[in-house]
Amino acid sequence: MFYLFSLMVVLGACKVGKNYQRPEDLPAPQQFRNATATADTSTIADIGWKEFFTDTTLQGLISRGISYNYDLQLALKRVAESQERLKQAKLLQFPELSLNITGQTTNPSNNSLNGISIGSFLGKQHIEDYNAVFNLSWEADAWGKIRRQQEATMAQYLQTYEASKVVQTQVVSNIAQGYYNLLMLDAQLEIARKNLLLNDSTLRFTRLQRDAGEVTTLAVQQAEAQKQSTALLIPQLEQNIAVQENALSILIGATPDSVARSAKLAEAVVPANLAVGIPAEVLSRRPDVRSSELALIAANAQVGVAQGAMYPTLTLSAQGGLNSFLASNWYKIPSSLFGTVVGGISQPIFQRRQLKTQYEVAKIQREQSVIQFKQSVLTAVGEVSDALVTNDKLKEQKVIASAQVDTLQHAIKNAKLLYKSGLANYLEVITAQGNALQAELNLASVERQQLAAMVDLYRSLGGGWK
Repeated sequence: MFYLFSLMVVLGACKVGKNYQRPEDLPAPQQFRNATATADTSTIADIGWKEFFTDTTLQGLISRGISYNYDLQLALKRVAESQERLKQAKLLQFPELSLNITGQTTNPSNNSLNGISIGSFLGKQHIEDYNAVFNLSWEADAWGKIRRQQEATMAQYLQTYEASKVVQTQVVSNIAQGYYNLLMLDAQLEIARKNLLLNDSTLRFTRLQRDAGEVTTLAVQQAEAQKQSTALLIPQLEQNIAVQENALSILIGATPDSVARSAKLAEAVVPANLAVGIPAEVLSRRPDVRSSELALIAANAQVGVAQGAMYPTLTLSAQGGLNSFLASNWYKIPSSLFGTVVGGISQPIFQRRQLKTQYEVAKIQREQSVIQFKQSVLTAVGEVSDALVTNDKLKEQKVIASAQVDTLQHAIKNAKLLYKSGLANYLEVITAQGNALQAELNLASVERQQLAAMVDLYRSLGGGWK
């Protein structure tokens, strides 16, 4: 037994698997594309969502979504499930201990060999056997296999925790996007109603001119068709508003209902012109990237577990307790005491290549995890770069769209004056009104896209997680 324990100590210095090291060739450049160099050390990624989204109504929606969104609740349950496995893994190095209590009586045939033997030996025709046994079994972690299993379980637990952060970030982003979309639809509905009144005024004036013989019925029909086109937008926008409200209600874990808005699209603001940091920071900020790296850590540890399964297993088992042929003598100590200690080494020899296959598969899965980790980093860098260029170009689009609205508003005024004075025809007025309506709707869309792009940038930089 002494030599067995000595062998355990010697082999304990041997370790299976390699300690995790982050891949060096990660696709993280020195700077994001389209990022503006700045000396400001503050970044959007440092801002919590309550500071980033200042609209109190939106904050309330996000808070409710974090508490009641079903996808997020499922993610948190997966964290709890993984936490229970982690508690178990922390005890893997401890021995197993069980208690077994049995009572047995055997009545063989009087004419059988056992019956004759028992009768002549004990003077009775049945056997009683009573046991109260503690069983202890312990596997020595000679190769570090159990420690690698604990390492993998810890990484898997942290991975589910990071995955819950991914879900929360997405929920926050989706709620904000839905809310801003509602503000845009509200603005477009207001634009449509305002233009409907303008079309109605034009139609009345055109009818007066027809009655005076200055224009034909065709002019009235064209003006009426323009009004109908604008009127058609109103139920379409109202439908889109209701559908968006339903989607937003479901996001926050509520039944479909109307959603209160405390601001208009033009009043909605988010922090702008803040630094985005360097690409390497997404490794520590983005939950999905961290989750991908933790999957790699777990896969790396599983290689050690699979490798350790191919090596000898050193076990120590012991039994001890009380044993008696008579119930009356069962608890007489020390007469009924017994004990056994067994130490052994088990070495797999031929298992139809099962262990070798598991080891090779574990190595391949680790390589897959490396690729997935690199892909997650590349995707994160790409998303930030996309959001940066989108924000930059949408600023230019808003300037142009605003100028176009101003131009076409003046064009409507000029067309109406010229029309009343007989220097322009009805088609020019209708065209000017139609162009102005489309320009205003487009401006509202650009303003919403700006807000959405800023939310995408915030999410792609980690969503405020540190």
